[in-house]
Amino acid sequence: MTFPVTRPARRAILRNPLSTTLSTTLRTTLRTTLGATLALAGLATFGISTAHAQAFPSKSIRMVVPFAAGGPADVVARELAQKLGQQLGQTVVVENSGGGHGVPAMNAVGRAPADGHTVLMAASGNVTIQPLTMRSSAEAMTKLVPVGLVSSSPHVFVISAKLPVTTFSEFLAYAKANPGKVNIASAGTGGVAHLGMELMKSLSRTQIEHIPYKGTSQVMVDLTSGQVQGLFSSMPSLKSSIDKGTIRALGLTAPSKAADAANMPQLSATLPGMEYTTWYGLYTTAGTPPAIVQTLNAELRKALTDTALVAKLRDQGVDLIASSPEELEARTRTDTAKWGKLIKDENLKLD
Repeated sequence: MTFPVTRPARRAILRNPLSTTLSTTLRTTLRTTLGATLALAGLATFGISTAHAQAFPSKSIRMVVPFAAGGPADVVARELAQKLGQQLGQTVVVENSGGGHGVPAMNAVGRAPADGHTVLMAASGNVTIQPLTMRSSAEAMTKLVPVGLVSSSPHVFVISAKLPVTTFSEFLAYAKANPGKVNIASAGTGGVAHLGMELMKSLSRTQIEHIPYKGTSQVMVDLTSGQVQGLFSSMPSLKSSIDKGTIRALGLTAPSKAADAANMPQLSATLPGMEYTTWYGLYTTAGTPPAIVQTLNAELRKALTDTALVAKLRDQGVDLIASSPEELEARTRTDTAKWGKLIKDENLKLD
């Protein structure tokens, strides 16, 4: 049963000093209780967030590679996946998703749950060149966040052994003496190998033709037979053919610690400015909690400094390089500016 309080009675209660004291005390108590409740809620949320980070990974990790199996990126990815799996106690599954200039692979990671269980091992061209010329690639990049560098290596410039030259200076002289008759292949338009050729063409002012392929394997067949005369690529995809003598290495686009490249000259010694590297970086889905990104980065750093892994990949011409997410982001900006200038200055059409 309730008893109505009349208006005069209510005014009397409010005028009562004791009522005022009780009201003040009640307000203080409510504030204190509310503050404690919010603090506990914050601690609970922090605890949940920390628990999620500590529980990572809770299942297998998918490593998406925007290239077909068997290429240089795939070689590095599979070695890295095995090492990360051992460290994390979860299987790291490599998923090859070639084609589309890497956009399908980038979108697959961008659409994945933002929990760190899906990562992209992108080549530098995927994140520095394609976004300059493709809206779909630029949009895909906004759905990714950097985890860290994986490797950085020079390209090796190789020619068919059927070409009558043995040094880079002889090659440039041959190209100038035979304008339009020297074809340089690449694994696809708009990649780092393609722009490496365009950089050489720009600096040397030679008339060289670009022949794009859909992958490195067919290039190697035609390069060996002499159908095309040259190629810029990473050592892992070239080593066996160099060893067999079916192709000839003329130099590197940057220094390398790899034993196979120790005695190779730098192309920039003959053609100043002929310098660049190709690199791989690990990315994950935008929105992934920073604690998980840092966990991925810490494990990546640990794997990349493993003595056995470093030695194994260095023998294949790959220099592993650990970095912070911020350093990967900075390198992406630097290379984007470099290639963007070349594309603009030479009015290149990459679509």
